[in-house]
Amino acid sequence: MTNRLGGSPSDYMQSAAHQPIHWFPWGAEAFARAAAEDRPVLLDIGAVWCHWCHVMDGESYEDPALAELLNDNFVCVKVDRDERPDVDTRYQRAVQAITGQGGWPLTAFLTPDGEVFYGGTYFPPDGKYGRPGFRAVLTQILNLYRTQRDRVAQQAGTLRRVLEEHLDEAAPGEPTASHLAEAETAMARLFDPVNGGFGTQPKFPHPGAVRLLLTRWRDTGSGAARDMAAHTLAAMLRGGIHDHLAGGFHRYSVDARWVVPHFEKMSYDNAELLRAYVDGFLALGDPEFAVTGRGIVRWLREVLADEAGGFGASQDADVGLHDDGDYFTWTLDEARDAIGDEDLLAVAAAWYDIGTAGEMHHNPGKNVLHVTEPLPAIAARLGITPAEAARRLHLAEDRLRAARAGRTAPFIDRNRYTAWNGMLAGALIPAAVALEEPWAAAQGLRTLERIRREQRDPHALAHLPGGVGGLLDDQVQVALAAIEAFEATGEPAWLEWSAGIMERVWADYLDPVAGGLFDTASREGPGLLPARAKPIQDAPTPSPNGIAALCLARLAEHTQGPEWYARRDALLRAFAGAASGLGIFGSALLAALDWAVHPATHLVIVEGGEPDSAARAETMHRAARRTFLPRRVVRLVRAADRAGATLAPAIRGMLGDGSVTRGFLCVGASCQLPAEDPADWQARLAELVAGPADGCEG
Repeated sequence: MTNRLGGSPSDYMQSAAHQPIHWFPWGAEAFARAAAEDRPVLLDIGAVWCHWCHVMDGESYEDPALAELLNDNFVCVKVDRDERPDVDTRYQRAVQAITGQGGWPLTAFLTPDGEVFYGGTYFPPDGKYGRPGFRAVLTQILNLYRTQRDRVAQQAGTLRRVLEEHLDEAAPGEPTASHLAEAETAMARLFDPVNGGFGTQPKFPHPGAVRLLLTRWRDTGSGAARDMAAHTLAAMLRGGIHDHLAGGFHRYSVDARWVVPHFEKMSYDNAELLRAYVDGFLALGDPEFAVTGRGIVRWLREVLADEAGGFGASQDADVGLHDDGDYFTWTLDEARDAIGDEDLLAVAAAWYDIGTAGEMHHNPGKNVLHVTEPLPAIAARLGITPAEAARRLHLAEDRLRAARAGRTAPFIDRNRYTAWNGMLAGALIPAAVALEEPWAAAQGLRTLERIRREQRDPHALAHLPGGVGGLLDDQVQVALAAIEAFEATGEPAWLEWSAGIMERVWADYLDPVAGGLFDTASREGPGLLPARAKPIQDAPTPSPNGIAALCLARLAEHTQGPEWYARRDALLRAFAGAASGLGIFGSALLAALDWAVHPATHLVIVEGGEPDSAARAETMHRAARRTFLPRRVVRLVRAADRAGATLAPAIRGMLGDGSVTRGFLCVGASCQLPAEDPADWQARLAELVAGPADGCEG
């Protein structure tokens, strides 16, 4: 037997299809039923990767007695937060207004018209962990709804007003360079100088903040900004939040030292972390950052990638309800059996801190692999050379990896959400040249090509092909990725697609009165969906308004079109009043603001007509794309495109007679004489990145 969820494309919804609850998917039918029968609505929002969502499913929603209570008295609605981020955004905010916290599973109680009057997150069935029991909560909610309807209506109305006030995060102001300095100061106040990262625990990566700090260092020479970025990147790659065997990163760490993670692995986290490690490698030259970036690419290729283009959404943390990262962790005996050689085990156990006492509360013998000691120190203690220690460690890792492959792996959500696929494509395409991973660029381009091919309207993208449409995040992430594709290939069609998407964004999402972009194009739908949101905080993904502003800034530099500059500035002015206070949660907006107040650096390669022109142009193009520069704009003009209508006036002025390949380096409105030799071009790039630019804070 299945309930109404059996036909859903969502893996999370399908995982509940066998439950005895008479679940409804989100939609008007559920609220019409609640109104007709005068019942409260139980709204459960979760995700397939969410451990506590599955715990609550197993404890409560699969209990026949509890199901009978729910079916007889409530209309029950289940939502996949990955499939419906618009629903999740609104109801998370409403429940946060009640409890001061959100998260998944989100458990909300609604009136028949979809207004929240009570809520929380995980409720154990009979009370534990200091939380009220779910059965008791249901009984109290029913009594409240049946006997104190005025109180229910008053609470729902109050929450609706609070929600509408807090969903609009616009704060008008004038963008200035001081916002960036103030944001750096705010980040420094939260920085953990011992463990890296920001705050205490739980600790999230905040890769956008790391990238912004690298930009600040490059622009101003701020050693503090550099050290914060470098320390955070190094600490994360050593920690248990990093999957040392398969590559990639878990979602966050429950402790301040990055040791014990929540083990789910999200595509969007790894997209942003890939960008951060690539920037860290190009800016700072640390080879470990490149190794870590290649590990992310490997995990994406081996676990989430679809050969036809695109990526799945996530990999679960666990296999079963009583599992807590067991796939990823090791007892000392498990490691010994997998490695099968005491000399190899000695190095691996020292490097990854594998001992009889591990870090997992559910099984104290389970160890999370994390690095606590330099390899040369381990080699000295064992009386071997560092090279021999590295050889033994690599052999041990191969055997651990092979043994882990024999375990039952956590579930992989194969849904190709448009925004997250845009993020991955936009990260992989520039990573390919920096990390010398050609698959990354090819898969990134295949991903964008598939999105454009499968969408009914490639300028108004759905969250999934055939799924809900009109979400700002899907539009702007793909538009930004298309600019990366343009810079990588020089093909004008990618820039034209990005511009076409952003034209529709400006038409469909703009608040014409107060400015800023709404997160949805429509005000229609049941419950709280008509409430308009203008998000600017990066939580958990970069804010769509910040990404939109960044996309507008890059379109402006590529096209020199005055409309793009005007839209960039208008969007930034709608939020600049909040810029200084956002800190680590405002990196997307701050990155866009940086483009508005500081000059861009244009690296333009114009292919000539000499016999080896294509090879020379490609060498210069690769060198440009492997150079870390804030606000970098790379343009490759192929010989076949020299007469193209998409060329900005400044680019047309660089074409010359077309006899030889030339590279132009321009900072703001100031350009050097063209370089005609790849070695000269690389020398000029090296000179440019040798020290902070002058005058950027003026």
